[in-house]
Amino acid sequence: MNRKINSILVIGLGKVGCLLATLLHENNYSVTGLVRKVEGQFPFPLVKDDLSDFTRLKKLIQEHDAVVSCLPYHLNKDVAKAAHSAERHYFDLTEDVNTTLCVRELSMTSKSIMAPQCGLAPGLIGIVGANLAKGMDKLRSIELRVGALPQNPSGLLGYAFNWSPEGVVNEYLNECEVIKDSKRAYVPAMEDRETIVVDGNVLEAFTTSGGLGTMCESFEGKVQKLNYKTMRYPGHCELMRFFFDELHMRTKRQLAGEILVFAKPPVKDDVVFLHAAVEGWKSGKLRREEFVRSYFPKEIAGKQWNAISWTTASSACAVVEMVARGDLPNIGFLKQEDVQLDSFFQTPTGAYFIK
Repeated sequence: MNRKINSILVIGLGKVGCLLATLLHENNYSVTGLVRKVEGQFPFPLVKDDLSDFTRLKKLIQEHDAVVSCLPYHLNKDVAKAAHSAERHYFDLTEDVNTTLCVRELSMTSKSIMAPQCGLAPGLIGIVGANLAKGMDKLRSIELRVGALPQNPSGLLGYAFNWSPEGVVNEYLNECEVIKDSKRAYVPAMEDRETIVVDGNVLEAFTTSGGLGTMCESFEGKVQKLNYKTMRYPGHCELMRFFFDELHMRTKRQLAGEILVFAKPPVKDDVVFLHAAVEGWKSGKLRREEFVRSYFPKEIAGKQWNAISWTTASSACAVVEMVARGDLPNIGFLKQEDVQLDSFFQTPTGAYFIK
């Protein structure tokens, strides 16, 4: 099969970036990693650079067919601008709304695909929700939930920062876009708590920012209710509200992230919960369709990876593969909800989600 993408620059080789680059390499792409500091051994070449020189960044991107940014959300705009200028395909994992708006604007004059939000939420959860919705003649609600948690929680928070603290703080504090009474609206984060049970695990879910990506735009006027919530162990939300509100940490986001990681460092034994539910009418009957899964650490390429790392990396790789083989457009802005779930599962890394 002739691929539209053969060579890929992966920027940022943290846990997710390292696995993402390894997966692409194992799927016979020519991969180069771009890092600030070279540490460890990799099966693909590395380039050391700090991204401070836009011209240099553009040149590095131009030497490849595509770039995947695995950087913290606030660094993605410059990478997206460089990819746009170099006329190369762009992918990232961001959940940040402003970053996505920047990428969306660049896509209007792009000669390649601009595909942000290729992780879990936004990303896979939106793909699942949109595909469940296609089975309905008329929609009532789309409810999307994701939780990345320690398998063996300790302390009152019951949490471990296996994901970027900057991203988590951002999600907990920024406003959340939803559809309410068929219209787009904004609601506060850490509100509207509910109880959800996944594979016998009792969890609480509450609103957080960014998880829907462009879903509200796509489904406005087509569904009465659409929202995204993060799942945590019971009691977590109330403690985080105390931390941010009564201790006044809302105005000190960087410090908040540092304190939280110091208190709750990453763990190896984690679990990712996905819960998507769509209600609507099919052939005149009201139905509810669900996609509920628990994902645990997995051995890939001879190494054990925690659940949040492999689920995020595999989801992004699947989207790259679909663009490369022509299952998705190769120009303009890619909405995750336009990705066909069956085709996603048929990619080498998308198959991990059904094995």
